[in-house]
Amino acid sequence: MHDTTQIEQRFKQLSPHLDERHRRLWAAAEAAALGHGGAVAVERSTGVSRRAIAVGARELRQRRTRKSQSTLVRIRRRGGGRKKSVDKDPRLLPELRTLVEPATRGDPENPLRWTSKSVRHLAAELQARGLRASHQLVAELLASEGYSLQANVKTREGGTHPDRDAQFAHINKRIRAAQAAGQPVISVDTKKKELVGDFKNSGREWHPKGQPEAVRVHDFLIPALGRATPYGVYDLAHNRGWVSVGTDHDTAAFAVSTIRHWWTGMGAALYPKATHLLITADGGGSNGSRNRLWKRELQAFAGASGLRIDVCHLPPGTSKWNKIEHRLFSFISQNWRGKPLRSHEVIVQLIAATRNRKGLRVHAELDPASYPAGTKISDEEMAKLRLEPAKFHGEWNYSLLPK
Repeated sequence: MHDTTQIEQRFKQLSPHLDERHRRLWAAAEAAALGHGGAVAVERSTGVSRRAIAVGARELRQRRTRKSQSTLVRIRRRGGGRKKSVDKDPRLLPELRTLVEPATRGDPENPLRWTSKSVRHLAAELQARGLRASHQLVAELLASEGYSLQANVKTREGGTHPDRDAQFAHINKRIRAAQAAGQPVISVDTKKKELVGDFKNSGREWHPKGQPEAVRVHDFLIPALGRATPYGVYDLAHNRGWVSVGTDHDTAAFAVSTIRHWWTGMGAALYPKATHLLITADGGGSNGSRNRLWKRELQAFAGASGLRIDVCHLPPGTSKWNKIEHRLFSFISQNWRGKPLRSHEVIVQLIAATRNRKGLRVHAELDPASYPAGTKISDEEMAKLRLEPAKFHGEWNYSLLPK
C-alpha cells in the first residue's frame, strides 16, 4: 500500500497552478514514480480519474511534435536569463581563436607557442589578457568551434624520389611475372629490435581485475639477456612467414642467413621447380641497396642454392609499403601486445603462434650465431660477383647469378 498523505499534500500545493492538461501529466508522473498500484493511490489522493492518468501517461511517452511545442506558453521573456560569456565580452572568442588557430603557431611572440595548449593554459593566457575565462568555459568554446583533442598522424613520407611511382610499377610487374611463372617471391625486413626481459610491452591483455602483470619501471638493458632482433621472410603467394630471432648484430650476413634458412626449411619444399628467387626489400639497413656485404652474401646463397637471385628495393622513404610490414609484422605486434618479452624463447613462441583470418602461418626459430658488425668488402671482392644491374635503376634492381 502507498502512503497517500504526501501525495495529497503535494497535489493541494500544486493544483491551483495547474490546468487540466498539466494536472493529468503530473498525476501520470506521480503514478509512474510509485510503481505498481500507483494509479489507484493517486486517484484516491487527488480525485484525478485513472482514465485521465492513463491519458497523461500516454502523452508523456509521446514525443513532442512541432505543433505541441508551438502551443507551449513561454514563461521567460525573450532574451531573459543569464547572458552567455561570449555575449558579455565579445573579445573572448576572437582571442581564443588567435591562441589555437594554426596560423599563430609560427608566431614567436605567442606565449603558447612553446607549451601545450591545454584548456588550463589557454584559460590562464586569456585571464592574462584581461578576460574572464575558466578552463571549463574554454573547453565548451573549443567544442562549439569544432575543435577536439587529436594526436599526430604519420602521413608525410619526406622527400619523394621522382621515379618512386615508376619503381613501384616495376616491382609489381616483376612480382606478377614471377608468380605467373611459379617462381618464389619474398618480402624481407628486420622488425624493431626488442629488449628482452620483464619490460612493459605496449597494449592491454585480459587479467583478473586489479591484478595487472608487474614489469620493470625503467627500460634499461639487462646484459645477461640483451636484445632480440627478429628478421622476417614473407612468402607473398603462400601467406607464410619465417622469422629468425637473432641475439647478435643486425647485419647483412644475418639477413641472408635467415633467407637461407627459409629456403632450406620451407621454400624449397613449396617451390621444388624454382630457378629464380625474387626478393623485395627496403633500400636501407642490413638489406640496403648500397650494402656490399648484402650482395656478397646473396652471391654465396645463389651459388649454394643454384637459384638466380633477383632483388628489387623499394624507393627511398617508402619502407612502410613493404609487404612484410602489414602482412606479417603487424600481426606479430598484435599477438604479443601487453605481454612482457621475458626471454628469447618466449619471443620465438609468441611469433610462431601468430595467426590471422586469412590463414597466415609463421615459423620462428632462435639464431644464436655471431654476426660481427663492420665487415668491409673490397672492390676486388665486388668485382668477382656475378652482379647484373637492371636497365631501369640498376642501383635498385639487380640480379646475382649462381657461379
